[in-house]
Amino acid sequence: MAGGQQYPKGALYLIATPIGNLADITLRAVHALTLADVVACEDTRVTGGFLRHLGMDKRLVPLHQHNEVGGAQALIELMLAGQRVAYVSDAGTPAVSDPGAHLVQAAQAAGLTVVPLPGASSVTTAMSVAGDTVAQGFRFLGFLPSKGAARQTLLREVAGQSCSLVLFEAPHRIEALARDLVEVLPAGRLTLCRELTKQFEEIATLPVADFPAWLTAEPHRQRGEFVIVVHAQPEAAAETLLTAPQATLLQTLVQHLPVKQAAGLLSDVTGLPRKALYEQALAYRTATDAHDADD
Repeated sequence: MAGGQQYPKGALYLIATPIGNLADITLRAVHALTLADVVACEDTRVTGGFLRHLGMDKRLVPLHQHNEVGGAQALIELMLAGQRVAYVSDAGTPAVSDPGAHLVQAAQAAGLTVVPLPGASSVTTAMSVAGDTVAQGFRFLGFLPSKGAARQTLLREVAGQSCSLVLFEAPHRIEALARDLVEVLPAGRLTLCRELTKQFEEIATLPVADFPAWLTAEPHRQRGEFVIVVHAQPEAAAETLLTAPQATLLQTLVQHLPVKQAAGLLSDVTGLPRKALYEQALAYRTATDAHDADD
């Protein structure tokens, strides 16, 4: 069943591993791991236990974010000598918010074959359960900046997009992220996925404004890894979103600043969608230019 594709020697195999439930390993991944001469991994303790679960005993080589750039060359030499090298991260797909990209780049530069093996993904798992019917695709952001100011700035830049946003967050920062989302997207909606595929998996879709209360409703909710889908914002004209003072302010800004800058400034202050504000600012500028031409 897993033999319907070639598994050449002297190649790199990127193997997705389960994100929690060990039963999510694919038959093809098991086959490729069986063929591998060396298994490079993010953490030898984690991968060693995983391989023992599969009844395998393989040579393990640590390759993580702190040694990947320098360590990749030793693996390249093994592949050039004809060995199959498998690379796995602790969970999920290598090089997606995990190490692996430098190794792939080095292998490609050396003219080696890189074989990707699909498998469990927390990103697509969360998207499948979000039920975001208005989204036009999704944008994967991974872990946001750890500093609050940088995190809020990034959230304001991406708020109000027509696509879903997929975020990762660790338990020690989840409360801070909840507060930031409430401040930036108070009228938004999100799907929270905690401990996906694990014993205490929990999934909830709720208004952004309810996020902090949901976290504190049960003590265990502030533990475990989070994947968060911020739902796309329905298309709405800025004039229906703006209060009268905000509309006046935007008209004033357009008189003194470029349209894009005026819309961006008001979006930073109010948290309203940049796209809608840009369109309204452009309408104000067009109306002003037409009035000046008549005069």
